[in-house]
Amino acid sequence: MVYDEEQYEQWEQKLKQVDLPLWADLPKFELYMDQLVALVNETLGPIGIDKVTPAMINNYVKNKAIMAPVKRKYQTMQVADLILISLLKPAFSLETIRHGIDQVTANIYPQQAYDTFIKRLLFSFKNMDSHNSRALEEKNLNDKLMQVAVNVIIDRIQSEKLLSIIQKPLTKVTK
Repeated sequence: MVYDEEQYEQWEQKLKQVDLPLWADLPKFELYMDQLVALVNETLGPIGIDKVTPAMINNYVKNKAIMAPVKRKYQTMQVADLILISLLKPAFSLETIRHGIDQVTANIYPQQAYDTFIKRLLFSFKNMDSHNSRALEEKNLNDKLMQVAVNVIIDRIQSEKLLSIIQKPLTKVTK
């Protein structure tokens, strides 16, 4: 059991060292699908997020979760959206993620919204022990696991409620 706790603590320390790119650090040139997949998987690999595949990205485009590439090339906005979707997908539906991104960016520029989210995530990684104080009070890893799972549920339903409260009608741009 001690080995398990040490392994968890090592993982937690590794997560505290993760550094995700802010908007200014994202590529300013267009990427082909294979480059996009490699970049996102390399970026999110240290966190342990499931790898993205070309099929997943095509599905996101088909479902309008990210904009379609122009001449098979993806731009900074699509890279940022794909990173956000990859981070949020384990907890939220694709529709909820897109809706949340649209709601937040209705009030602030996408660059600012992306940077704010990434900075908050990195801050939370570095301060995991204080964020999960309820889980840390638990005596063993099983109890910690149950409390963290409870936190996920609470955080998810809080997120969805906040989204429904701040929801604004989004205007469609017509050409």
